[in-house]
Amino acid sequence: MPSAAPTTARPDTERVPQTGEPAAAHIVKVGPGEDAAAKVLEARINGTPLEALCGHVWVPSRDPKQLPLCDTCKDIYETYRAFNDGLHERPSE
Repeated sequence: MPSAAPTTARPDTERVPQTGEPAAAHIVKVGPGEDAAAKVLEARINGTPLEALCGHVWVPSRDPKQLPLCDTCKDIYETYRAFNDGLHERPSE
């Protein structure tokens, strides 16, 4: 009887959240009733990490208006807009 080869688990590396300094401006993930601008300000003051819609995690430290908008965050936000009335065209509005 031949012995079975050991099985190995492979991590899903296709959608691993990134960390560190962002190369793009991200849209902050907020809960019901939360204000994104207030959440970013609090994170900057306290040095706490935030999570973007795309899964990127970072501590905000610079003006996001100097960076291009993350395409993945933008696509996710557009999907939310399609199913939720009342969302602005741009998240910063």
